Amino acid sequence: MVQQFTTWKPLLAAVAAAGMLALGAPVAGQNPAAIQIVEKAPPTYTVQKGDTLWGISGRFLKDPWRWPDIWRLNRDQIKNPHLIYPGDVVKLDYVDGQPQLSLTRNGVRVSPSTRASALDVDVIPSIPPGDIEPYLSKTLVTGPNGLAGSAEILSGRNPARMVRGAGDVIYVAGLDPGAGDYWYIYRPGPPINTYDGKDVLGYESKFIGTARVEKFGELATVRIESADLEVLLGDRLLPAPREILANYVPRAPDKAIDARVLYVPYTNTETGRGYVVTLDKGKIDGLEPGNVLAVYRAVEPIVDPRPSKQQSTILRYLDPTTVFTPAVLVSPADERTGLMFVFRTFDRVSYAIVLNTTDPVRPGDYARTP
Repeated sequence: MVQQFTTWKPLLAAVAAAGMLALGAPVAGQNPAAIQIVEKAPPTYTVQKGDTLWGISGRFLKDPWRWPDIWRLNRDQIKNPHLIYPGDVVKLDYVDGQPQLSLTRNGVRVSPSTRASALDVDVIPSIPPGDIEPYLSKTLVTGPNGLAGSAEILSGRNPARMVRGAGDVIYVAGLDPGAGDYWYIYRPGPPINTYDGKDVLGYESKFIGTARVEKFGELATVRIESADLEVLLGDRLLPAPREILANYVPRAPDKAIDARVLYVPYTNTETGRGYVVTLDKGKIDGLEPGNVLAVYRAVEPIVDPRPSKQQSTILRYLDPTTVFTPAVLVSPADERTGLMFVFRTFDRVSYAIVLNTTDPVRPGDYARTP
């Protein structure tokens, strides 16, 4: 799987140290812990261009994913993608001894859910979109049928050429004129398996490039506008989606999540802050964009050095006679190593970016409700 990202410097500078409490939206059977305010939290903060919801929350809260609690947001407000704008003033108050944030815009107190607009470029995002942009609309995970039935590249000018790139003309079957003239080029990829390899969660199609239709027909004439990789005969085309970053408020999941990290960038051995990982849980498991998960590392069992209570066995075929006592293994508790933010979900797969971590994040690590 190809994942290309740069270090997420704007976000990392804003991330507050994460506590170890079970916080966020309460899971069934749990009582939410008290909201903890950071030391020397400012009484007010004027929102600046370049801020993020996560960073602003971190100025006030030790656990930024408790933002919905301190704002007293309902579910519709949490899912409103546009909340805060540069120039707005965030104020920290105490109501009946409990911290609460309020928002003032142009001198008037407002709800942080007003002025919604899908194309508003001034809105403060949940997280910086730059490093995750390729995954916002271009990454595609499908079911077992993959891209079957989608438009297909059959040929191109100069049929003897095997590969093509930006500026080349290709001939494509199955293009729908009603879907517009701007299309994405994909190549069917390998399956995404569960960590134990026993089940297929989906199929990730590799984004190859973009193309624009010059003439529709049974075999449409299409020009390649950009290409991250060589374009091959048999590659597929899908209509380019409208690119909108779902700016959900950072928050804990509404239910207990116990996901595994399947893939990390580049070598698929380990990664760190600011990089994207693939998780084995998705929409049907209750994950949504904006969910914050805690990263846990399973610690290998250790041999108990205390006197064993296991039954000893005489090894009769050894001379001299030897007595063998089986070792007892003790499993330490899983260690929490960091936080990640889920920003794109499919049915059984999600993508998350690592916010902070004390240790490298590896395939097999757990991602759980914090």
